[in-house]
Amino acid sequence: MRESKGLVKRVSMLDAISLNISNMSAGAALGIIGFTMIAVNVSGVNLAIASIIAFLISIPQIVVYSMMTSRVSRTGGDYVWVTRAFGGFFGSSLSLMGYTLETLAYLALITLSAVFAIGSVALFFGNTGFLGLALPGDIPGSQPLYQFLLGGVIFAILIAINILRPNAGYKLVSVLTAFGIVTLLAAIGTLLAYGHQGVVNYMNSFGDSKLTYSSVVASYKGSSFDFSNTIFMLPFFAIFVYPWLNAAPAVASEIKGKTSIKWNVPVSAVLVFALVTSAFATMYYVGGLPFVNAALNNPTLVFDYSFNFWTLAMGVTNITALQALIGLGWIVWNLSILAYGIIVFSRYVFAQAFDRFLPTRLAYISPRYGSPVNAHTMDLIITIFLVGAAAFLYGSLQSLFAAVIASMIYFVFIGLSAVVYGIRNEKGGSKAALTVAGLAMSGVFLFLISQFLGNPTVWGSSASFFGIPGYIFGYSYAAGSFIAGAIIYLASRSYHKSRGINIDLAYKEIPPD
Repeated sequence: MRESKGLVKRVSMLDAISLNISNMSAGAALGIIGFTMIAVNVSGVNLAIASIIAFLISIPQIVVYSMMTSRVSRTGGDYVWVTRAFGGFFGSSLSLMGYTLETLAYLALITLSAVFAIGSVALFFGNTGFLGLALPGDIPGSQPLYQFLLGGVIFAILIAINILRPNAGYKLVSVLTAFGIVTLLAAIGTLLAYGHQGVVNYMNSFGDSKLTYSSVVASYKGSSFDFSNTIFMLPFFAIFVYPWLNAAPAVASEIKGKTSIKWNVPVSAVLVFALVTSAFATMYYVGGLPFVNAALNNPTLVFDYSFNFWTLAMGVTNITALQALIGLGWIVWNLSILAYGIIVFSRYVFAQAFDRFLPTRLAYISPRYGSPVNAHTMDLIITIFLVGAAAFLYGSLQSLFAAVIASMIYFVFIGLSAVVYGIRNEKGGSKAALTVAGLAMSGVFLFLISQFLGNPTVWGSSASFFGIPGYIFGYSYAAGSFIAGAIIYLASRSYHKSRGINIDLAYKEIPPD
């Protein structure tokens, strides 16, 4: 059966960790932070402390994913847990909304992020013609057509690799992730080596009296630390970093060895925590909090000079090769996210088609290439459409952020599914651990949902299309995904019932390994 499905056990511990690290999007978060900081009150915000808090509140989720993956290691990961706990109708609709289709919105966002990174790196080296690629679509001077075309080509190439050489897909993620980690460490090392004076020299090199180091510091009108404003930044980490532990669990049936299944989640989470927190802490150490917060809140620096962690590390050194390495690392981080997403999306679709929730045609494995061709094609078509929508219509890079609320809702029910599983199947300490961790995980995501809904123009978009705020499109995409899931399930159940098959029965047991 495994050979016929193409889901053989070929994923190593390194591959599994790489999938999770790519999913957690550390490199993209460090590159996009300025677009978010411009929209918030940066007074007293400490991103390093926010990263620590975000990691601490993710610990219950780490426990849930580690324990549930060890017990139910199946293709589709949390999709299987949720549907077996809450039934096919509700569970499948949640999964389609919360991960399957939300992932496509996120991949569209990261595709544009990759284009912005390419434009920003080229701009850093004096290629002013690339400014249009570096600017979000709602900023004058941007070139959404070229952003869409370049993004579409990048995504199509990655899809083609996974169709034609599926075995190379996992290795590609591992190689890109490893390179991204090395370059991130090189960027941190560069900032530490050149220190405070390197930051001062870089800022003063712009030749603009309003952008010198001292003038930027003087523009900061905030406290040295504000706890509430720091807590306000937690949704940023929820969008990019700590909740995204589900990549390797989604391919758990392909992971080699019980040790890899058990430890890939906590190892990945700790590594990303160390990388992200160290990167922000290094910025504060060499630049000072007033400078970093003021610079990330300065539209001229963020939009015209693409100021962020990566460009600051590039700017403090005059060694061209080192600058190029760091810039390439920023770009590669985005590519690794796309590479992981293509693999994991296809596994969710496969699991949903295997249960006959989605058309079984989507579970088709090409005998020639050994890849889920139809699932990858679906991924390509929808993601390219979303890239175009974000680039041309309501423009802002943040326009797809609002759709992430679908995943926040989904994660609430993943926590509850762990509680249900623990009560039904566990005893003693394991039962208590799953119950407590599951409830805590659900509580964390209920809090994050309240933050998203309470500040839709920040964790959504302040841009509008035909007078409709951009976040409404994101919320509509999430709600429409759930409704589509419900309709698809009812249609599939009716279709198969007429042929003597009750698909509800599939959700009463764990699928075969």
